Amino acid sequence: MTEPLTVLGLETSCDETAAAVVRLDAEGQVEVLSSVIGAQFALHAPYGGVVPEIAARSHVETIDAVAAEAMKTAGLGYGDLTGVAATAGPGLVGGVMVGLSFGKAVALARGLPLVAVNHLEGHAVSARLAADIPYPFLLLLVSGGHCQLLSVEGVGACKRLGSTIDDAAGEAFDKIAKSMGLPYPGGPALEKMAEGGDPSSYDLPRALLGRKGFDFSFSGLKTAAARFAATVETDAQRRDLAAAVQGAIARQLSERTERAMIAYAQERPDTPLRFVVAGGVAANKAVRAALQQIAQKHGFTFDAPPLAYCTDNAAMIALAGAERLALGISDPMDAPARPRWPLDPEAAAANPTHAFGRKGAKA
Repeated sequence: MTEPLTVLGLETSCDETAAAVVRLDAEGQVEVLSSVIGAQFALHAPYGGVVPEIAARSHVETIDAVAAEAMKTAGLGYGDLTGVAATAGPGLVGGVMVGLSFGKAVALARGLPLVAVNHLEGHAVSARLAADIPYPFLLLLVSGGHCQLLSVEGVGACKRLGSTIDDAAGEAFDKIAKSMGLPYPGGPALEKMAEGGDPSSYDLPRALLGRKGFDFSFSGLKTAAARFAATVETDAQRRDLAAAVQGAIARQLSERTERAMIAYAQERPDTPLRFVVAGGVAANKAVRAALQQIAQKHGFTFDAPPLAYCTDNAAMIALAGAERLALGISDPMDAPARPRWPLDPEAAAANPTHAFGRKGAKA
């Protein structure tokens, strides 16, 4: 690559309609020219969670305006683009189809290459939007739907080390918050409630203590916390329970990550040790602090995306697309929308953490 790549990214896999324009130069320097996110919180709040049909309809109604705003903010026209990147999965397939179809339309109309991006790969590169983080690095991807430890060699080269065997950490945050009567979105509400609480007031279970490897489990914690939530009577008790839940999630994430760090360092004695945490849960201050402490203990650098790029956004999709285009990788116009799409298909097939279904391996 000798000329800069200017890529429009589109993200519609859940309840954010997002578009962004990112420029990647020949030296690998990244410039985010625009990042626009149309959130749907108000639409889903009455139901306490994301309603797929409502999300998909909202994407249809807003994708054109959001993309136009991203192009306007970047000061560019569609003729200035060198490629289009759109999330093709995993996610709520009705929403994924909206962004992917819009991306295909732009690519066809302008004769541009299309990159069908794995949403998880977007999270994997998201910290590179604001910092120079060379490959390879150890990644904890922790969000509402996913919780994985991965060795990241570059785009298209992610090796799964461990994954959740049931619920994701973000899902646990949200569902426990709902059981406590906190508003949607639950994770940020629980973090706010935890301020000033005593995390030692409730004895919550510690999962997989005797299990080897780097997998996670949050279903037992979710069940136990829901039972405690039914007994709380005061705001002080609610603060203590929120603090205990947050502490338990941060502890499990840091314990399993520490184990992965030790193994990663042993396998790469001559490789700089870099650690990245990404995904919506990476915005949680207690989780960041616990992981930063572990990274420092084992000689890893610590990086996380700016808060604006922790949750779902299109800038990360544009960057993943640009990095693929720089390697000469693009996709045909019949690229499908995928409700499931493991980052490491071989690991998902050989050692699935969830049973296979019609949609394939989950992670």
